[in-house]
Amino acid sequence: MTREADVVRSLVEMADTLVDDYDVIDLLTGLADRCVSLLGVSAAGVMLASPAGSLGMAASSSEAMRLLELFELQTREGPCLDAFRTGEPTGHEDLEAGSGRWPLFSAAALDAGFRSARALPLRLREVTIGALNLLSVSPSPMNEADVIVARAFADLATLSVIHHRANAAAQRLNEQLSAALTSRVVIEQAKGVISERAGIPLAQAFSRLRAYARNRNLRLTDVAQDAVDGTLDPLAWAPQPVRRSPGRTGSRTAAQGRDPGQAAARDSCPDGGRPPSSESPPTGSGR
Repeated sequence: MTREADVVRSLVEMADTLVDDYDVIDLLTGLADRCVSLLGVSAAGVMLASPAGSLGMAASSSEAMRLLELFELQTREGPCLDAFRTGEPTGHEDLEAGSGRWPLFSAAALDAGFRSARALPLRLREVTIGALNLLSVSPSPMNEADVIVARAFADLATLSVIHHRANAAAQRLNEQLSAALTSRVVIEQAKGVISERAGIPLAQAFSRLRAYARNRNLRLTDVAQDAVDGTLDPLAWAPQPVRRSPGRTGSRTAAQGRDPGQAAARDSCPDGGRPPSSESPPTGSGR
C-alpha cells in the first residue's frame, strides 16, 4: 500500500470514530501514533485546553514525548504553547541549547535526543482548543506534503474534540431535563398524598409542601419523595399558624381587659365616653 493510501485510510478511520461513541484520549493517542508512522517525525503529542483555558497533556506517542510535554507546561515555553497562544503554526525550528525561541525547552529536547520541532494549533475558526506537537531527531524540516497531512490530522482532531464536548454537554442537558421531569412527577404524587391526608385542595397541599421545605432549607423534591414514601413529618401538611400584627393584638388585649360595665357606659355616652355626673349643675343665682 502506498503512503498516500495509508494517509487516506488513516483519515477515514479517524472520521469513522466520530459516528460511534468513542474515547477522545484514545483517538488522540492514535493520532499521535499516525503522525509518527506517516509524517516522518520522531514523536508527536497533543495538548488540550481545559474549560478554564489552561493547557494540559492529552496524548503522546512515547514516554520521552510525554515527559517533554510536561516539562513544556511547567516552564511555560515551547512550540505547543506558542501555537496555542497565537492560534498559528510555529513553523520548523532547529533546536539549540540555551538559545532560540525556547531556550529551556530546547535544552530539554536535545537531552531527549530531538533536534527540531514544529507545532500546529487545534483551531476551529477563532477558537483554539489545543495544539499538536511534532518533534524529530533530524534537523531537516518536514516536506510540504507532510505539513499538509499534519494540518489535516490537526483539523480532524479539533473536530473530534469539539464533537465529543458537544455530545457530553447534550447528554448532561438531557440528564438534567430527565431529572426535572422525574422531580415533577414526584411532586404531583406528594400533592395527592398531602391533599388526601389533610383533606385540602391540591393547590393548598402544594403550598404547604413548599412552605415546609423552605422553612427548613430542604429541597422540595426530597420533601416530596418523603411524602410519597410515608416518612414525612405530619407537620408538613398541618395548617400554618395565623400571624397577627402586634398593634391589632395589643388593642384586642386592652379591650379584653376592660370592665364590661365601664365599656357599656362609655358606649352609651354621647360625649365621647364620659359618664354623666350624679350632681346637679349649679344655678346661676347661687340660691
